[in-house]
Amino acid sequence: MDSAANSSATSVDLLPDAEPLAIAARPELTGGRRVGVLLSHGFTGQPASMKPWARALAAEGYGVIVPRLPGHGTTWQDLNRTTYDEFYGELARAFDELCLTNDVVFVAGLSMGGSLVLRLTEEHQDRISGVILVNPAVATKRLDVKLLPLLKHLIPSFPGIASDIKKPGTDEYGYTRTPLKAAHSMMVGWRSVVEDLGKITAPVLYFRSRTDHVVDGLSELIIAEQISSTDLEIVYLEDSYHVATLDNDLPRIVRDSLEFLARLTALKPA
Repeated sequence: MDSAANSSATSVDLLPDAEPLAIAARPELTGGRRVGVLLSHGFTGQPASMKPWARALAAEGYGVIVPRLPGHGTTWQDLNRTTYDEFYGELARAFDELCLTNDVVFVAGLSMGGSLVLRLTEEHQDRISGVILVNPAVATKRLDVKLLPLLKHLIPSFPGIASDIKKPGTDEYGYTRTPLKAAHSMMVGWRSVVEDLGKITAPVLYFRSRTDHVVDGLSELIIAEQISSTDLEIVYLEDSYHVATLDNDLPRIVRDSLEFLARLTALKPA
């Protein structure tokens, strides 16, 4: 049964489908071991963007947690009062919860969520069996971000980046504005993630949309060149935009991630 992953979700007005999600593992379907997957949504997004993928994994017996990161799923003004470290703190809390109830743990993230799970892996390599990334963001070629330290005090927000989805009629219910104080905090947070990418040796499955209007190619270049993983597979998605977890290539993401989880779980001693 679906359940909320934190109690605070019920105390505020949330956007549609923004409640956290937690589904317990069914070890009888995964070789007798409880296998958990932590899934993180991206900046200005919310759990709705990860739930179809999470539920598909849960249907095969994997335990899943999709937390709602601070400032998300409510208003962009709420987000502008939060920081990247707070996002990471909530994800780390959910990760600890998952580790307590599972024998094997994987992490997965979309966009900024990708940078957060990379940071988790850098800090908890011994507890993470594999990493799944979907259009992760750790850098950008945009020149205007260099002005964020000043602009964030002058302008509260830019136009939104949410719902970059090719599939007609699909919405992740993200914010229509991008709050600049929070955006600057996120980009400052990226620096430490990039600095420590070489620590990552865990297997990585990396999904990258050919057409992405949010995250440019710099993040892929940096991650692929700097991580130390010898088990790295990059899968290019031909029929999706940035929020590929809600787009036409979701079946490919589900299929390949299930194969990834099964392969690596089989390598773990019982």
